[in-house]
Amino acid sequence: MEPPIPLVHAAAALRAGEPGLAVEVERLCNRIDRTDSVLRAFTPEPGRYERLLAEARAVESRYRRTDAARACAGGTEPSPLYGVPVGVKDVIQVDGLPTHAGSALPPGVLTGPQAEVVDRLRAAGALVAGKTVTAEFAVNAPGPTRNPHHPAHTPGGSSSGSAAAVAAGLVPLAVGTQTIGSVIRPAAYCGVVGFRPTYGRIPTDGVLASAPTVDTIGTFTTDVAGTALAASVLCDDWSDAEGDGPPVLGVPVGPYLERAEPLAREAFAGQLDALRGSGLVVRAVAVLLPDLDDVVRTFRTVNGYELARVHAELFPRFAALYRPETAAAIRRGREIDGVAYAAALQARSSYRRRIADLMAAQGVDLWAAPAATGPAPLGLDSTGDAIMSLPWSHAGLPAITLPAGYTPDGLPLGLQLVGAESADERLLAWAAHIEPLLGGGARRRAAGAAARGVRGSVRSAACASDHPRS
Repeated sequence: MEPPIPLVHAAAALRAGEPGLAVEVERLCNRIDRTDSVLRAFTPEPGRYERLLAEARAVESRYRRTDAARACAGGTEPSPLYGVPVGVKDVIQVDGLPTHAGSALPPGVLTGPQAEVVDRLRAAGALVAGKTVTAEFAVNAPGPTRNPHHPAHTPGGSSSGSAAAVAAGLVPLAVGTQTIGSVIRPAAYCGVVGFRPTYGRIPTDGVLASAPTVDTIGTFTTDVAGTALAASVLCDDWSDAEGDGPPVLGVPVGPYLERAEPLAREAFAGQLDALRGSGLVVRAVAVLLPDLDDVVRTFRTVNGYELARVHAELFPRFAALYRPETAAAIRRGREIDGVAYAAALQARSSYRRRIADLMAAQGVDLWAAPAATGPAPLGLDSTGDAIMSLPWSHAGLPAITLPAGYTPDGLPLGLQLVGAESADERLLAWAAHIEPLLGGGARRRAAGAAARGVRGSVRSAACASDHPRS
């Protein structure tokens, strides 16, 4: 298995006809056949090759004509994702593919119109490689996906399949969702770039909800350039932007950082030293999250109340089919009353204003923090701790994970950067500046390590899938 190709390079090659889409489909399906019996990033799909080949032919027919017309008219960069295979988390509706949301509910119960995010992907010329594995209903009951670096470790969740598929080189782009830490954490565990835009920046029509006032669609790529390309297609009103000079980084010291494991805190300190050594200003801010426990309680009230209401019709009918972790979360949410929920929403609004005011008062452009409490835990029974993402998700702020080193046993670590509300373009511009400062080549080393980790587990299955399909 080859290391992943960055999205920008893959898209440029496909637009240039290198390879043609039929060849790309065959290579993609061979990669999935060869690897996914162990990795289990994708949900099973009989007839994947035939579906994708038909989809590729339709894309070729449609977009070659459209792009030629646009080129003659002086248009720019038509079909930016022409032929790019994309993994789509299995809580997002895709025409032609069933939605199970990692659950045992009967087929057809979770059907609905295709999601707007998939409309945008397909309008840009992308091919849906398949549905990626999710924790049940994007809550916390893990799916079967393994970490590409060390298959005995979790890839994180709930967007586990999306993160693993990119890290293992199956696709250059995958889409997930985040309510608490379901993009940022698995990206860190798998050694890829994960981007959670400002809440509402990508429409969630056609996405099975977990907590509708928090749920956010995010992306996985191998580098920030790929993230920016995907964001330009998926985010509302995207415009290219440059960071206004080097960013000032704020570090929320105190109870929040103390929730990270010693190894993660040590690595984070080294990352900050590298950034300071490159000339960036790093400021410790002690007044951001002194009330972390209150923030967690408020978030859990909102999340629990909304989760229970989302499942108000399905759960009474199919409670026996829900996994224990999900059922327990729904039952807890049913105990939260409307008065407590309204108070939590009001507290959340005040919290958002406080962060914005503090950034202005302290001159902070980006918050910097570990992307997770530590490396991916051993075992597949848990997706890990989301606390390092919770305060930022609660505020609806844009965040990105950058690969930022490894543990001694080769598990990835990530640096999380968090921007101001609706300042997603500036966040990505600054992230692109910071990315090479984190040791240089971190993404490429992560990709190679993931390729080697999976390759070692699937070597015996590689031969049969390399033959051309008929």
